[in-house]
Amino acid sequence: MRQLMKVAVAVSASTLALAACGSGTSKETSTTTAGSGTTSSTSESSSTSEAPKSDVKVGLAFDVGGRGDQSFNDAAAAGMDKAKAEFGLETTDATAVNGENEAAREERLNQLVDAGYTNIIAVGFAYAASVGKVAKENPDVHFAIIDDASDASKGDNVAQLTFAEQEGSFLVGAAAALTSKTGHIGFVGGVNVPLIVKFEAGYDAGAKAVNPDIKIDSTYLTQPPDFSGFGDPAKGKTAAEGMYQGGADIVYHAAGGSGAGVFTAAKAAKGWAIGVDSDQAKTAEEGVRDVILTSMLKKVDVAVYDYLAKAVKGENAAGNVIYDLKVDGVGYSTTGDKMSADVIAKLEDYKAKIVSGEIKVPDTK
Repeated sequence: MRQLMKVAVAVSASTLALAACGSGTSKETSTTTAGSGTTSSTSESSSTSEAPKSDVKVGLAFDVGGRGDQSFNDAAAAGMDKAKAEFGLETTDATAVNGENEAAREERLNQLVDAGYTNIIAVGFAYAASVGKVAKENPDVHFAIIDDASDASKGDNVAQLTFAEQEGSFLVGAAAALTSKTGHIGFVGGVNVPLIVKFEAGYDAGAKAVNPDIKIDSTYLTQPPDFSGFGDPAKGKTAAEGMYQGGADIVYHAAGGSGAGVFTAAKAAKGWAIGVDSDQAKTAEEGVRDVILTSMLKKVDVAVYDYLAKAVKGENAAGNVIYDLKVDGVGYSTTGDKMSADVIAKLEDYKAKIVSGEIKVPDTK
């Protein structure tokens, strides 16, 4: 069936080719498909450009939300875009949609393979089975998957890029407890899966290290296999509103694009919110940035850039690569100076103790 579909896929892959940003030609066209539609832009460049060139062609398969989620996907895109600018890579991206099945994810990866992309990065654990299968069928193509280290995605040509989310979440949990005036905080998870439970477990542990009696509300927007909880701001807003109305004054979200709704609720309640993945006091809508106390930084951009920098050198990574506090793979932001110097000093003390091993942060509830 795959062989019979090659011609059709090649035609479909022409859409991906439009998104590719090549080097050395006089015209460059980019296409980004995100959510409800597709936008394109074209720019002229000189044929005598001194821009660097590389034979590495990168396909980035987004998780639900795609570019513009102001969080997880945007961080991955930033890493690819930086590598493209620095190394002259040809790149494209393709966006997932809410409610899609395994076959859709697998076909997205196959289209990237058929379009000639040498390095394919899957953003999110939902791609685990698809990456495992497609990588096995295409041993000459190099793959990376973010947020999965399971046997499902394991392969000799697969780099599994994972993070110690619980460590960064411990620090923002401590920040919440140190800042809260009510002794009552909240957590909104996008989808109830082990990965997001890591965020909650670390957050709870950090808050309770500061105040063992603190009250912590928790909710998940959807249950698997429904992953729409990562792209539904309305649900995020409703969940957070209930927490603020119940007495919480700070809510941390690990919900991707749904976090925008948490910020809206925080603004209305005159409370604080805590962002995730990127420094959301810089990336969220301007009207809510002032309510973002801090963000748990999960440096997906660094992981993607590092992977591609090695690929350019011919060093295609495989196996699990973990980004933790020790290598500055996770952390917290201080944009806007909303946390006092005393709070930051205490967070740095906790950080040192985690790095040294004095504090062991749980990754499950």
